[in-house]
Amino acid sequence: MSELLITNANILGYFPVPPDRPLRGAELSMAHSISEQYILIRDARITAIGPMEQVPVNVTTQIDASGRFVLPAWCDSHTHLVFSHTREQEFEMRLNGKTYEEIAASGGGILNSALRLRAMDESTLYDLSYQRFKAVQQMGTGAIEIKSGYGLDEASELKMLRVIRRLKETNEIPVKATFLGAHAIPPEFKQNRKGYLDLVLDHMLPRIADEGLADYIDAFCDTGFFTPDETARIIEAGAGYGIKAKIHANELAVSGGVEVGVRLGAVSVDHLEQMDDCSIATLSKSSTIGTMLPGCAFFLGLTNPRAREMINAGVALALATDYNPGTAPSGNMNFIVSLACIKLKMTPIEAIQAATLNGAFAMELDSIVGSVTPGKLANLIITQPMQSPAVIPYSFGESMIEKVILNGRVI
Repeated sequence: MSELLITNANILGYFPVPPDRPLRGAELSMAHSISEQYILIRDARITAIGPMEQVPVNVTTQIDASGRFVLPAWCDSHTHLVFSHTREQEFEMRLNGKTYEEIAASGGGILNSALRLRAMDESTLYDLSYQRFKAVQQMGTGAIEIKSGYGLDEASELKMLRVIRRLKETNEIPVKATFLGAHAIPPEFKQNRKGYLDLVLDHMLPRIADEGLADYIDAFCDTGFFTPDETARIIEAGAGYGIKAKIHANELAVSGGVEVGVRLGAVSVDHLEQMDDCSIATLSKSSTIGTMLPGCAFFLGLTNPRAREMINAGVALALATDYNPGTAPSGNMNFIVSLACIKLKMTPIEAIQAATLNGAFAMELDSIVGSVTPGKLANLIITQPMQSPAVIPYSFGESMIEKVILNGRVI
């Protein structure tokens, strides 16, 4: 039996029992903090939390967290971490005035990544992805969702999902896999949209479901990609195999993706850079989580999500990186929390809780991660010495993490 004792901990995100729903509205700004506590960890789980006057004795391995905060590891609920090559050439194209849509129309964007991934063997793809997987853990990520969608043919989508399964099987952090065959229309189907959707739903999906490769199904419901009707067909097809939905919605325009996601019970609708009052109202009345990806808006110069209005309306909001080679080439959740404060005008506590507990709900991992709770995995961050957790987003250019603990071990 392995044991670790953290002493003198100022805990942020403390819940004595796992919350049964994500935080909304004013709840998001409640720190759920408790000071001068011990945290006892045994065999990867938080076993007990209590005041220092009751601290257990005879635990050999100890960490003194005096003057520091202990909080849940980040829960990154939207990434495209498995990809073959970076796309810095497109970065330069944008600096020279090309728009995202213009780059995509010229064969860049998602299609660029797809063509290059198709040519890469599975072993190399895994090795590259595993390097990124380890890197985000070092930055404090303790649970992650990873999408396919850079294959856009059956062999390549399966290849991506097998790589994600291998990452999941390392048991280093919880991983959720999402099938995003409907990420874009590949060049060979440019004049045959229906043919590609038929391939995704009648050939890829049955095989993926049979092999248990996906926890979720996704579609890019936006201008120039997939329509609300096509998205509904995709969600309903996934539901037929017992696979829930997570949807790209409202990145480039008010696309109807929020409404179709809510109507069909999607776990989350993600991006939300373009939200009108109707979309906000629809989302606020639902159990669907709105996942904001401020790294994408920052990198592309898009409109920032109307986070303050969505919080006031009672939307359950999460934060994630959108880590991908073209529009958000960073898996650093610390920077995402900073952007949420600086650009979205969220408070530090709101941003931290959206990036931890609500992110866990957006992956349906809330029973094991997302809060500092007895019985949950000991996936934790110990900060550097600081007077307030606001120092985390305030110090946007440097890491304020002193230690990352995953499965009860300092990594």
